Amino acid sequence: MQKLGEFKLPHFFNYPPYFTLQPVRDTREKQVQLWKELILDYCRTQKIFTIILDEEFPLFTNPVIDRSLSHEAREAFLSALISEGRAEWMDKGHKKCLVLWLRIQDWADCILRFVKDNGLEDSVMTIEEIRTGIESRGTVLSYPIQHAEEGYILDLKTSALMPRGEAYPKQDYNSSFMGWTGTY
Repeated sequence: MQKLGEFKLPHFFNYPPYFTLQPVRDTREKQVQLWKELILDYCRTQKIFTIILDEEFPLFTNPVIDRSLSHEAREAFLSALISEGRAEWMDKGHKKCLVLWLRIQDWADCILRFVKDNGLEDSVMTIEEIRTGIESRGTVLSYPIQHAEEGYILDLKTSALMPRGEAYPKQDYNSSFMGWTGTY
């Protein structure tokens, strides 16, 4: 089995037709499903949050079989993730994709568990405190710290809590604060 670093690649990764969008609907559906799973699994294990469509990405090329995904195939697979709430375009030109190896609601639930587990109910914290605090080190909430722009994920996570009445925004002149209602 081929590996990409320590990541084990699935068998289909060595099958050249899977690097070309398939014209038969049933075959393409299977192809898209396999690529979605591969992208999510790879991003989760490597703690990758963004894929830039026009830049090198390890999964999109297999030098062993001399194959690369076309721009159209890359966009098709990422768009399929977006349609399932597993990714979002970060720009209007659809060049930069935020991969959500957990859905926004799942991220929001992680925040609630973090708040409860650390006795932070009825408290107010900055989003930066959540991302970089001692309590978050080693948790899924600390992963975006490695890539500053992915703090965007935390904003999405916390905004998912507001309609549920579990968090409320507070802002001042230089920071975003998130308050926890303690009503979960």
